[in-house]
Amino acid sequence: MQKLIIYRSAGEDELFIEQPPERLKAEASETAGATVTIDNSQTYQEMDGFGASFTDSAAYLINRVLSPEQRTELMAKLFDPASGIGLSVLRNPMGASDFARTIYSYNDLPAGETDMQLDRFSIAHDDEDIIPLLKQAVALNPEVRLVASPWSAPGWMKTSGSMVTGELKPECYGVYADYFVRYLQAYADHGLTMYAVTPQNEPLYEPHHYPGMLMLPEAQAVFVRDYLKPALLKHKLAAKILCYDHNWDRPDYPLSVLAAAGDAVDGVAWHWYGGKAPAQSQVKQAYAGKEVHFTEGSGGEWIPPFEQAFSNVIRTGIEILRNHSKSFVLWNMALDENNGPVVPGFGRSTCRGIVRIDQQTRELTYTLDYYALAHFSKVIRPKALRLESASTHAAVSSVAFRNTDASLAVVLFNDGGDEEVVAVKLPEAGAVNVRIPSKGAVSIQSIG
Repeated sequence: MQKLIIYRSAGEDELFIEQPPERLKAEASETAGATVTIDNSQTYQEMDGFGASFTDSAAYLINRVLSPEQRTELMAKLFDPASGIGLSVLRNPMGASDFARTIYSYNDLPAGETDMQLDRFSIAHDDEDIIPLLKQAVALNPEVRLVASPWSAPGWMKTSGSMVTGELKPECYGVYADYFVRYLQAYADHGLTMYAVTPQNEPLYEPHHYPGMLMLPEAQAVFVRDYLKPALLKHKLAAKILCYDHNWDRPDYPLSVLAAAGDAVDGVAWHWYGGKAPAQSQVKQAYAGKEVHFTEGSGGEWIPPFEQAFSNVIRTGIEILRNHSKSFVLWNMALDENNGPVVPGFGRSTCRGIVRIDQQTRELTYTLDYYALAHFSKVIRPKALRLESASTHAAVSSVAFRNTDASLAVVLFNDGGDEEVVAVKLPEAGAVNVRIPSKGAVSIQSIG
């Protein structure tokens, strides 16, 4: 007899509730209108996990605005697999992003100066808030994997002379590769090993009001193949290199980089702000040996809460995983009552964090993104293997995994306008009926 743990979301008043056994017994007698079948013999990617980013803004809010007691509670709810939701992937900016209190890199110089030997390189900025939180996350969940992405090279390495706009100067390709090496080594000195790096966040977007750097596919291929990969190998650094790190609407970019850089690239990182998730599979089919990662997707005011916004995260998360991604990472771990802080000159942000921390009152609120991530991260654990799952109802989507302890994990979403009773056919365990309201989610863990 298998033990079933079932969590359900049915609107803003029922965000992530474990179902009592009596409800399961009642549903067992009902006639199912849809069937989801799990095939244990058909397997796909191994999961790294779910998470978000300790941007400068998020780390500041958690580490300095919250009280020590609030911070301890929050970190446990984020990272502890037993008492929390067990987040296990953290993708962090290398230097300032749009969500930072100032514009900074790890090698800022006065105008006109250069530092080709990186004598003034320092990660002292990160020592204040980011590194202490990363260490705490790893202590709570040793399976946490870290990914690093720059929004810009230091200004003196760029054609613009600034971290805002511009491209990497060809003569700085080598020193910028060394900049990555220094960063990885400095973090390793703190006991924090990076699982992967991306050469550039959103390389096709050149913002004019926060750090960014245009990096066309030809330039990225040369930088990775001829400079970054050789520098990592020279210094015996095992961090993987994930190319692209941008939206689904331009699969031609990673295809170009993979064609030109080959073995120097370990996989592709994707965002959700344009295009559709099947782009991940398109590139995977062309380069079967390369990893697929989803490294950024923010919720925000452009999708009305609660139902539409929550549905978007669950629906899209299932699609991301069904298209071979080993990770599902949202954006800021925390933002304040004004959706910030943001860099000077940015204007008003419309993004939403995993939690909200009010700078005036210190009130801590868990947002819909926390509960959406919980549906995945609580039941699908690191190193879980994705299994084939198929639904007889077009409105009922699913994704299924087998964890390393042999437990099964299934996430279901009802995108239809009516409540559905769904029969989930688990391998070697028969069917379990679950009731899923319209736009509701159900997560099942089956422990044999």
